Amino acid sequence: MNSVGFRVGFGFDVHRLVEDRKLWLGGIDIPHEKGLLGHSDADVLIHAICDALLGAANMRDIGYHFPDTAEETDGIDSKILLRKTMEMVRAKGYELGNIDATICAERPKINPHIEKMKQCLADVIGTDPDNISIKATTTERLGFTGREEGISAYAVALITKA
Repeated sequence: MNSVGFRVGFGFDVHRLVEDRKLWLGGIDIPHEKGLLGHSDADVLIHAICDALLGAANMRDIGYHFPDTAEETDGIDSKILLRKTMEMVRAKGYELGNIDATICAERPKINPHIEKMKQCLADVIGTDPDNISIKATTTERLGFTGREEGISAYAVALITKA
């Protein structure tokens, strides 16, 4: 039996940038000439956070709970997936400690949107924005993100026994 009151999970996601899609990151629509391609709204930040939360609770991953083959998740707002993920984590007896996340993108600049993303995510999760850290970086024009072919996100989540 696990008697540890703290658990940590790690999440990662990546989606391709394409024309004629909105760019959703951290639950907000960010103005850009391209958006992320995916079965849902392709919000890589929320998907990485969901995987981190699910991993911390030992509940597999986002694809297991919300498969990209399911009709009910076609085009779904990722905030709904995050809300449902937190409901599952809480049903297992855990509460969010904090989230630390990094978005990797050459463009658009992410820093001007971080506070709005933090507030949006905090509202969805039901926590204080101070419990959510979002950082942004580039890959110095290296790899698929450097060539602006896609955006990736990493997240770590700490959950505690409620």
